[in-house]
Amino acid sequence: MAKEVMKTHDLALSSRPQIFSAKHLFYDCTDVVFSPYGAYWRHIRKICILELLSVKRVQSYTHVRVEEVARLVDRITESFPGTTNLTKLLGLYANDVLCRIAFGRDFSAGGDYDRHGFQKMLEEYQELLGGFSIGDFFPSMEFIHSLTGMKSRLQHTFQRFDNLFDEILRDHQKENKAPELHKYLVDVLLDILKNGYGDMPLTRDNVKAIILDMFAAGTDTTFITLDWGMTELVINQKAMERAQAEVRSIVGERKFVQETDLPHLPYLKAVIKEIFRLHPPAPVLVPRESMEDVTIDGYSIPAKTRFFVNAWSIGRDPESWVDPESFRPERFLNENSNVDFKGQDFELIPFGAGRRSCPAIAFGNASVELALAQLLHSFDWELPDGIQPRDLDMTEVFGITMHRIANLMVVAKPRFS
Repeated sequence: MAKEVMKTHDLALSSRPQIFSAKHLFYDCTDVVFSPYGAYWRHIRKICILELLSVKRVQSYTHVRVEEVARLVDRITESFPGTTNLTKLLGLYANDVLCRIAFGRDFSAGGDYDRHGFQKMLEEYQELLGGFSIGDFFPSMEFIHSLTGMKSRLQHTFQRFDNLFDEILRDHQKENKAPELHKYLVDVLLDILKNGYGDMPLTRDNVKAIILDMFAAGTDTTFITLDWGMTELVINQKAMERAQAEVRSIVGERKFVQETDLPHLPYLKAVIKEIFRLHPPAPVLVPRESMEDVTIDGYSIPAKTRFFVNAWSIGRDPESWVDPESFRPERFLNENSNVDFKGQDFELIPFGAGRRSCPAIAFGNASVELALAQLLHSFDWELPDGIQPRDLDMTEVFGITMHRIANLMVVAKPRFS
């Protein structure tokens, strides 16, 4: 069914419903994720794919990922021999990578991360966007959002993001220009704002909407994948040992993993696929909306119908997967070795597929692979004294993306002094 929606009828189902919360948060849905299908959306998607998230651009930020992974290792090392709140440190890592690449700013230094209340802003945003909104289904009932306080929460969260982006844009308009290859993403967008791109001008609000997409989608997905990944590995010691042995055999006595090591780590790649299968960061993909009448699986479906694709249950479908509830990365070296997550294999679609698939797959994957390989290489991991794997709370937080409700507390023993 997902293949029918995202491949067979991809064009007819390429629009987005105008969701109440998205209209308030994303500058009237002028971002890449929630913008309805049309000339404007095609224009900004082209900018994202060719200018902001191209393979060349992603590779040009290798130094940022390398530096931030080293900083993550330092932070974890400092907490030994005590316990480490790994969830918090992974959140900082994901945020730092994204903020340095997008804005050229390091928010976790100097306490800005806490001063701006980033984590709170992101959590509030995820919850507001994932929530059930009665006005989306019964437009005449939209006034209820004013009574429940949802509208004022949306306005408050929007205002905080908007003030932050205004500050960032002001700073960048004042500063000297970086060389083309090492431009921050916000500078690329400011150039387009000033000089144009193709035949459609962007407004300042359009730029802020695109920045919010990166900020919100770029930090949370990386963080969730790493947090669930480390949780599953700590619980499944055999998988942990196999992944560590693979990384250490390739990296040897070098202290740091390099991005050139990553193609030689098939088991690590299998681990990441298994995390995407069991814990896709966005369990239900952003809804699509039909632009014309279609027939799917014998059902006649009228235009303006919403389609929700449940990536979470597709990843756990016993018809596609042997022992679907178990964490078994080796399935991707054996019976499912040809399955990938780039949108061609519909049994594994964490980034969606078709025209509305996530344009930042290369960006997200680079941030996850390097960090996970380094964590496995640098530390031996165990749960704190007296805590068994069965004691971990595996409940998921409610929202458009789903991380664990409980922080992952671990003991990380450094291998290199």
